[in-house]
Amino acid sequence: MYHTILFDLDGTLTASGEGITKSVQYALARMGRPEPDLKKLELFIGPPLTEQFMQYAGYDYATAKRATGYFRERYETVGLFENKPFPGVDRLLQGLRDSGRTLCVASSKPEKFVRIILQHFGLDGYFAEMVGAHMDETGSHKDEIIGEALRRLGLTDHRAGTIMVGDKSHDIVGARQQGLPAIGVTYGYGTPAELEAAHPLQIVGSLTELRDFFAADKA
Repeated sequence: MYHTILFDLDGTLTASGEGITKSVQYALARMGRPEPDLKKLELFIGPPLTEQFMQYAGYDYATAKRATGYFRERYETVGLFENKPFPGVDRLLQGLRDSGRTLCVASSKPEKFVRIILQHFGLDGYFAEMVGAHMDETGSHKDEIIGEALRRLGLTDHRAGTIMVGDKSHDIVGARQQGLPAIGVTYGYGTPAELEAAHPLQIVGSLTELRDFFAADKA
């Protein structure tokens, strides 16, 4: 049985796309590069933000950090709360915890924001640990986040029975880099093709399928 489950946050537990994409849109406008199509900005959901600005806009590191600062101007006051848990997330987490599993959030988002969001929606009580990046985005690569989660849970040398759940390829790849299997969920912001290319243990299309996976996973 998988006794420990690590969850990504954005696109796995909560539908956070509106707040993130609108805050990226705000930042790009401040940088003189307006983008009216929020759909194009969904690639910012999940990965480390400064690196994504570098890739998307071709910025150097210093310029991308400035864009990240503009992003946070809006995100910290408005964007955080343009967000909501996927319907049924609380029931899923309650059932998993009642079955004796240890749950943890492992997100590339700064840990300060991870905690604010989970507390805002009353989900923080389900998790033994809530792990995110530092505010300066150090330690934000998914394998680093997962490694820190394992350390806090006392599982660095006992990884068997731990699994990652996420909606983007970097969730799957980061788990593999830490020697863990992963489940890809397609109800978030990653595409089925992206997830398949990352070779997860399994891909599920809904919270119901995710719940069924763990219901079938018995000692």
